Amino acid sequence: MFPALIHTITHLKGGIFGVPLFHKRESQFSIRTPWGLSFPPAYVDTYSLSRRRKIYSQEKGFRYQSMEKPESDVAIIDYLQDVPLSDSYEAALEALSSLIRQQKRGDQKTIGGKYGKLDRMQMYLKILDLEERVAGLKIIHVAGTKGKGSTCTFCEAILRESGFRTGLFTSPHLIDVRERFRINGVDISEVKFLLYFWNCWNQLKEHETEDLPMPPLFQFLTVLAFKIFVCEQVDVSIIEVGLGGRNDSTNVIEKPVVCGITSLGMDHTETLGNTIGQIASHKAGIFKHQIPAFTVLQVSEAMDVLQENARELMVPLKVVEPLDSKALNGLKLSLSGDHQFSNAGLAVSLCRSWLQRTGNCEKLFQKDNGEANLPEAFLRGLSTAHISGRAQIVHDSSSSSSHVSSEVAETSGDLIFYLDGAHSPESIEACAKWFSVAVKGNNQSPSLVLSSSHNIENINVVRKNGHVQHEKCNIQEFNKISKKILLFNCMEVRDPQILLPGLVSTCASSGTFFSKAIFVPSISTYNKVTSGTSVIPSDISSKDLSWQFSLQRLWERIVHGIDTDLLEKSTKMDGAETSPHREFLYEDASNCSPSNGYLACSAVIPSLPLTIKWLRDCVRENPSLRLQVLVTGSLHLVGDVLKLIRR
Repeated sequence: MFPALIHTITHLKGGIFGVPLFHKRESQFSIRTPWGLSFPPAYVDTYSLSRRRKIYSQEKGFRYQSMEKPESDVAIIDYLQDVPLSDSYEAALEALSSLIRQQKRGDQKTIGGKYGKLDRMQMYLKILDLEERVAGLKIIHVAGTKGKGSTCTFCEAILRESGFRTGLFTSPHLIDVRERFRINGVDISEVKFLLYFWNCWNQLKEHETEDLPMPPLFQFLTVLAFKIFVCEQVDVSIIEVGLGGRNDSTNVIEKPVVCGITSLGMDHTETLGNTIGQIASHKAGIFKHQIPAFTVLQVSEAMDVLQENARELMVPLKVVEPLDSKALNGLKLSLSGDHQFSNAGLAVSLCRSWLQRTGNCEKLFQKDNGEANLPEAFLRGLSTAHISGRAQIVHDSSSSSSHVSSEVAETSGDLIFYLDGAHSPESIEACAKWFSVAVKGNNQSPSLVLSSSHNIENINVVRKNGHVQHEKCNIQEFNKISKKILLFNCMEVRDPQILLPGLVSTCASSGTFFSKAIFVPSISTYNKVTSGTSVIPSDISSKDLSWQFSLQRLWERIVHGIDTDLLEKSTKMDGAETSPHREFLYEDASNCSPSNGYLACSAVIPSLPLTIKWLRDCVRENPSLRLQVLVTGSLHLVGDVLKLIRR
């Protein structure tokens, strides 16, 4: 299996063969007993492996190349050759899951050992011989509460369109952990991921001690990102902070080229503090002595803290205005929502500074062009950047088979998912504004129906994160009955008493109202790393739905002003055994009878797969129905929906 892959990728820059990508270890290792988990063996006899691979390659007609590769990599390559790729990948995910220290968001479990987080990070890099090479990366480092993923994505697209080989590290992932590592705009392949992953894992595992345990999940992924970007020889590394900034694992970066701070708000207060000033102090922790930094407009308390930290480090801090839409020369930002102009403006400033400080500015900004006008490469990047789960629209047509004719497909209604992983008060407000505009646009134009069998990435090429590519008008589309559905869940550390009222009021101010609200638990769990092909648990009998019922009670109070205590007593906690009956979708709000435990405006469904099936059945049975489903409150929920649609 693997030699075929070798044959097709040897020409790549920094590829698996030809150019040594890993540090050559000095000591020799013998075969070891595999660990308790289903991980590949750490090391094997390299001479036997090399000879075996040479013979195999010659038999298969491949030109054999001797490799100056560490013994661990040879063992990994051998393992990948003998084991199905899917099995090896699941083993890697199992290994990653073993690094999760917290059972749920907000847990404050400490890591053993005598070293602090950033000291451990330095030691991990030293073990992997990455210290000097990470220092050689030309990094854009970005922190913030909202928009840092979008800003990093804009930066990556701009510099890639400018002709540079890019590396992008973001978090969290929605479907597959490989989403966190993009090379030239593409998620790293499974083969390369496994090579880099097991190389890091084996070396860190070998050096594990009581004082230096294996790194927790995000620290490991951060180290892995540096490993990948060094070995892939990227020209620029765009690194998104995971949490906060000052104590974040990514802050092992000592000399970035430029730093950015996106919009700040109240989030992760259990870790970063209960005031915007405390949060700003954590974010400003990524500032480095005399390294230029940029930020967007902030509330005065946050801005004061940023500027104070900048002065202490002699950091030239500039405040960036939102990008003027006129600067796009008629194009549209590929990421939807007015808030994206702020992120785009910051990305433009970060990229311009990176180009200046790396000696590449004159190549793009010609003297006759001036800084007022954006280069064509910038425009291409801003109009093509893509990030899943943020203001994303996906049309689903699995209610009719992807293999049937278009005539048959027209007998089904429309099911449209509006996905945004907003989970803070500020991002929920931005999400509500985007949704209100997007649904009106869809109601005024015919739907673009895409089969759920399409790859999600392909869908987004057409959808452009919310910008609909209109087809020829179909008169039947204007006769659709549109119903707006909220599909919601959030982590228990969030405050739904702020999120849900903010969502409802912002939508209502734009004339957008929800027919129904559905509360459902996410599939993803905080203590397990899965992929798009991982098995979805089918047992829902043991699901604790108390949180979903509390969200439902809050919703009914918001919509109807019903006493929460009354709902507490009347709503049955075990009442979500199946999906709602079909009539529920069309029932009027006047049918609500809280005293009898019946709610006509909302429902708790015990599983997400059951929810998707119910929605699909509804549109399949009514060709004149258009369901516009806003999925929000949690990136985990958004990722799970995308995962189910992809299947």
